[in-house]
Amino acid sequence: MKKIAVLGSTGSIGMQTLEIVRKRAEEFQITALSAGSNIDVLEQQVCEFRPRLVSLKKEEDAKELEARLRFKDIDSTEVVYGMDGLVACACETEAEMTVNAVVGMVGILPTVAAIKAGKDIALANKETLVTAGHIIMPLVEEYNVKLLPVDSEHSAVFQCLQGAGEQTVEKLLLTASGGPFFGKKRDELGSITVEQALQHPNWSMGRKITIDSSTLVNKGLEVMEAGWLFSLRPEQIEVVVQPKSVIHSMIQFTDGAVLAQLGIPDMKLPIQYALTYPNRVSLSGERLNFFDLQRLEFYKPDTDTFRALALAYEAFREGGSLPTVYNAANEMAVEMFLERKISYLQITELLEHAMDAHKKIKNPTLDEVLSTELETYEYIREHWR
Repeated sequence: MKKIAVLGSTGSIGMQTLEIVRKRAEEFQITALSAGSNIDVLEQQVCEFRPRLVSLKKEEDAKELEARLRFKDIDSTEVVYGMDGLVACACETEAEMTVNAVVGMVGILPTVAAIKAGKDIALANKETLVTAGHIIMPLVEEYNVKLLPVDSEHSAVFQCLQGAGEQTVEKLLLTASGGPFFGKKRDELGSITVEQALQHPNWSMGRKITIDSSTLVNKGLEVMEAGWLFSLRPEQIEVVVQPKSVIHSMIQFTDGAVLAQLGIPDMKLPIQYALTYPNRVSLSGERLNFFDLQRLEFYKPDTDTFRALALAYEAFREGGSLPTVYNAANEMAVEMFLERKISYLQITELLEHAMDAHKKIKNPTLDEVLSTELETYEYIREHWR
């Protein structure tokens, strides 16, 4: 039985991970769970899975959950909080694998700690590699752990690479749905509302990732993440818009062959593959019907309208601390947009201004990565609040 810690257990990826565990209870055991502030859902998860350790962001929430569990006579679960609590869950003694499904750069420190504790990592937190890939990948090799991608696109590439051999990849074709505003021009996006931006045509995701998908920031982050995961240069990663989201990504090999991984848009497949790798096990659900599908269409991304993707390539090529600025500025911009403090187009404008204002650190330490995040937040507060 594989023992698993799940960080971000009340979010979309975390809850789907637990759905898989629920259906394969004879194969998996949950030893640790962490959440931000959703006490009600975490309480339900603790009652069902009985982990040894759980964590919440704030101390008062942890005390509230502790009281609720005591009332239910559940005294086998320890409740902790804050970054220390999150790291403790990532490194829970019995866990063999840590699923990192938290959103944001808060996912970096627990990933580093879990790797050093010898845990395999199922990674759904893009920011870990986008901002600290130069630190994470050497640690993965040093501690001889597996880092298994959970994002559908990176999982697709990882699946296509099985048995392909080293040094055979010529180009990665990273697919994108185009988001809810595919085909629109910049002058049509000025009045976009929060509600419109949250209506993704194919995927059910959290609010932040859904907004990122609409601006193509999410795809930009995935480009940078893929570079670290598969040791590829920016010019080896091409984004292809495929609106139906049934091709999850493709690889072009040095002999001209192209392999693709296809399936219906369902995150449970890449999550389960990470949990059971190198084995494939049955997964119930809808199957791809090629007779219903009939045709697939492919388009180049419009980087004039969706400039955030072009900025991601710029950050990727420049490297150093610039990807951290890209990510941190976007995090704050999306938060401000969701709070209706800036317009939709200002998300990318804010991001570009923050990148232009930053003095790049060529090879940042982990402390410098985290301080760059804080400095970016401060820049935005001074110039945009």
